[in-house]
Amino acid sequence: RPNTRGKRDELTQVLNQLWQLDTNRLTPGTDYIISLQGRAGYVAQGSNYARDKARAPLFTYVNEEKLKSIETYAHFINLLDNYEMSTGVSEKVTLDELQENRLFIDSIVETDVMKCAHKYLVRKGQSPSDTKQFKKQLYDIWFRLYHRDRSGGEDSCGFEHVFVGETKFDQEIMGLHNWVQFYLQEKHGHVDYKGYKARDNKDTPDEDDHVLNLQFSWKGLVKPVGGSFIGVSPEFEVALFTIIFLMSNSKMTSVVVKVDEYMLELVVYRHGRSIGTSFPKLLSSNHRDL
Repeated sequence: RPNTRGKRDELTQVLNQLWQLDTNRLTPGTDYIISLQGRAGYVAQGSNYARDKARAPLFTYVNEEKLKSIETYAHFINLLDNYEMSTGVSEKVTLDELQENRLFIDSIVETDVMKCAHKYLVRKGQSPSDTKQFKKQLYDIWFRLYHRDRSGGEDSCGFEHVFVGETKFDQEIMGLHNWVQFYLQEKHGHVDYKGYKARDNKDTPDEDDHVLNLQFSWKGLVKPVGGSFIGVSPEFEVALFTIIFLMSNSKMTSVVVKVDEYMLELVVYRHGRSIGTSFPKLLSSNHRDL
């Protein structure tokens, strides 16, 4: 089916453009240092016991001064503080928080990454060319509150799920696919990194890899495996997942693409007109043969 291939080549091209334009991506070994340690074992879904193969934290060092000096990260970090952890607890969205959501969107739309994504989406007929309308579209995709838990009020939004993380009936972790939140939660003692996930010994990641599959616990609940970009900017993740989200109306969209040296499966679940969840799964990387 040449049509599908053409679509994928086009997608590969735009996602790699975003990668190249991501000037706010941090440099491993300089702006931050991670310590991968041991390879995590198997954990059954729903079990909250994982053998700890990593005694130290994943993040040895992050230059927080630098993070907070970059506008998009600064707004992003403010947003992380605004969300309630339990799904089913109705979000009380204060005016200040609404303002924070908008400031974040305003700041990312100014970046070359987002401008490139916007141009592409306009060309594909997926987004309005007017910047104000585009911001509204982004707001609906990422910040519109919806019911994730049937019994409660409007308790969740795409941003919260993907970037902040939530718990479901205090039994399992959902979301939390963002490295900045992972680092901050780890620093506060809420996240315990258990080791990296890999298929076998040939598949060992590097500490300068920008995509990892991780096993960790958060406030006592175990995430058997979570894919995460490491060191990339918030605008890069929003741009990338917005593009995948708008590609189709299916409940779940999954594409396999090569971004930089990483062969990734990018997964997006939709919740009406909003993102339910989205994450990368690392399939392989250039410097190692899978």
